[in-house]
Amino acid sequence: MKALIFNTPGGTDVLEYRDVPDPILTPGHLLVKTEAIGLNYADLMRRSGVYPLSGEAPYINGYEGAGTVIDANGQIGFSAGDRVCFADVPFANASLVAVPADHAIPLPAGISFETAASVMLQGLTAQFLTADCHQVREGETVLVHAAAGGVGQLLVQVGKLLGAKLICLVSSAEKKEIVQALGADAVFTYNENWVSAVQAHQPEGVDVVYDSVGTTLKDSLAATRVRGQVVLFGLAGGSLDLGNPLLLIAESKTITGGDLWNYLTSREERIRRSAELFGWLGSRQVRPARPHCFQLSEGKAAHDFMESRKSTGKILLIP
Repeated sequence: MKALIFNTPGGTDVLEYRDVPDPILTPGHLLVKTEAIGLNYADLMRRSGVYPLSGEAPYINGYEGAGTVIDANGQIGFSAGDRVCFADVPFANASLVAVPADHAIPLPAGISFETAASVMLQGLTAQFLTADCHQVREGETVLVHAAAGGVGQLLVQVGKLLGAKLICLVSSAEKKEIVQALGADAVFTYNENWVSAVQAHQPEGVDVVYDSVGTTLKDSLAATRVRGQVVLFGLAGGSLDLGNPLLLIAESKTITGGDLWNYLTSREERIRRSAELFGWLGSRQVRPARPHCFQLSEGKAAHDFMESRKSTGKILLIP
């Protein structure tokens, strides 16, 4: 099979597209021919050596994708030709992937491979953030950091369909237009005094802040109402600034964290959560941005494009 591999961590120059042995199926696994593979920031971190890698060199990166079962390997409920997708299966940057049956999510006929590979990781993240870390309710006011990013755009749309008011933060005027088109009630940029702008727009403070930056945590707390909540789900800023913890006590505010892998703990959880996501997509209440597609052989260019931070939609690798 063909795969995007690297032998040592480093820059994008370490990536190679070449033939490697097909996966060896073991009990409990399906053999899936990938049709679309999601590229995520974590893949860049693994390639550069910041995040740990699975297996041994040559390393195959990637965890998210969609494709067709070509060998069900005796797994009940699956047959050759079934369309499936996954969010948490290693070695996905290849034309063939051995997928644990418990991790294979049946893909509805109305959802394309490209859409599935675009939303599995980010869409399921938006689902658990709004249903578990903080259950967004009708009439609440929600503040979303990096709202033009992959998870950010989905959070805006999910928040709106749940009946919330959305205040969003972005890094540029171009991204401001993208988020406004999604129905955000107010959008501010990071290069202005956004805390004051949020407070002027919502004097009592917002009910919840979804913060994926980390260095903004102190300001997120300042924008939150008494007894409000900040949900931290990323550290794109590279560090965490908590500020004065006594303010948490004085104003009864809560900081919580969320990681998708603590929620995708069983096949039943994957099916239940993805069913809600697929329902949003099928009804077109949630519309992911059009993905940027690269051939798997163009993996270096795809990584370079993601590192340039010029993309606003998902980046896909097509075998």
